[in-house]
Amino acid sequence: MYKVILAGGMASGKSTVAQLFVDAGGVRFDLDEVSRKLLAPGSECTCRIAEAFGTDLIDPNTQEINRKELGHRAFGSEGSTKLLEDLEMPFIKAYMKHFLLEEAPQLQARFCFVEVPLLDRVEDLLDLVDEVVVVVAPKELRAQRAAGRGVSRQEFEERISHQPSDDYLIEQAQVVFENSGDLDQLKQQVAIWLQMRFGEPQKT
Repeated sequence: MYKVILAGGMASGKSTVAQLFVDAGGVRFDLDEVSRKLLAPGSECTCRIAEAFGTDLIDPNTQEINRKELGHRAFGSEGSTKLLEDLEMPFIKAYMKHFLLEEAPQLQARFCFVEVPLLDRVEDLLDLVDEVVVVVAPKELRAQRAAGRGVSRQEFEERISHQPSDDYLIEQAQVVFENSGDLDQLKQQVAIWLQMRFGEPQKT
């Protein structure tokens, strides 16, 4: 099983590449989805976060955590953002390691990939994959794309300030997809990557 980490900053086009990978037969392991699963009612991760950010975040009837309010509290300052990451990351990395070592080899697929929003947080796990692929785009173009999704410039700047820089991503990567053009140009880059890795043309 060929294993890939796919990374990219906000509005870089990472999610688009992820869907192209899925369409080409890749199996996606989404750390954002894992994060949501870790916050299931009664989980150890949920309990630790509630202890840190307030037990009133837990609905007394459903035991579910109020993710929206958690976001307000966690992303209100650099310190609180780091605290949330420090609480969640050990669980996320353990889940990721289990997937790559135990689950991935059993999959009936040509390749699998882990979609990572914060590559620097899982740097110690990069040796578990065959390749790191990153998607980059100019900052102003990313801001325009984010605005099209209803994200203000201030929110965009705040969010990318907590993400690794494109320079860092490029340094860690074996392959870089440059997403400053249109969708067809991105598709072409992905198609070339698929052909080089798996030896046959792919329709994307």
